[in-house]
Amino acid sequence: MLVLAAAACGAGIALGNWQARRADEKRALGAERDQAMKSAPIELNSGQVDFSGALHRRVAARGEFVAARTVLLDNKLRGGRPGYEVLTPLRLAGSSRHVLVNRGWIAAGPSRQALPEPTTPAGEVRIEGVALERLPHALQAGAERGGRVRQNLDLGAFATETGLQFEPLVIEQHAGPEDGLLREWSRPDSGAEKNAAYSLQWYSLAALAVVIALALSFRKA
Repeated sequence: MLVLAAAACGAGIALGNWQARRADEKRALGAERDQAMKSAPIELNSGQVDFSGALHRRVAARGEFVAARTVLLDNKLRGGRPGYEVLTPLRLAGSSRHVLVNRGWIAAGPSRQALPEPTTPAGEVRIEGVALERLPHALQAGAERGGRVRQNLDLGAFATETGLQFEPLVIEQHAGPEDGLLREWSRPDSGAEKNAAYSLQWYSLAALAVVIALALSFRKA
């Protein structure tokens, strides 16, 4: 029993340390991301941009919105109200390439048949935001159908559908010309607290193994 208790205690401590290190790594990543958000935005029009290095950082882009390719992501709530997130390609100035921009939220109409009509700024604009690897994927039944209203949008499939060339990122817009859209974005959860909770559970298991071993030892004595 002492050998088993020692093995359980050692395993609990080792796994607890591993989860604690993961929590520290995620906190450090979150702090790095917060610091990056305070720095000057990366200009995506510079022509020498490492797009993979721009992920989760502040970025800026100048160009013209392709309003005809606007898509509404369905079932997006703000303050308990149903609505849509408005996605519009932005053609980068001086280029044939585009970036997909999540411009913000708009409230749903009085019925499913009465879709809202978001205002799209005309002409060349400059926007700022955060570069994301992809859009969050919502659970849905069946394959995604094309159309103006969708549950999800895959960037590669959208490029094939529209014939537009997209950079490998999505901009979550934070600033730009006024268009009446709500841009209140939640801060991404690093998951550090979950790892910290797991580490506490493993440390508790290790302590429990010691307590059980001591109790059994006293009973034998």
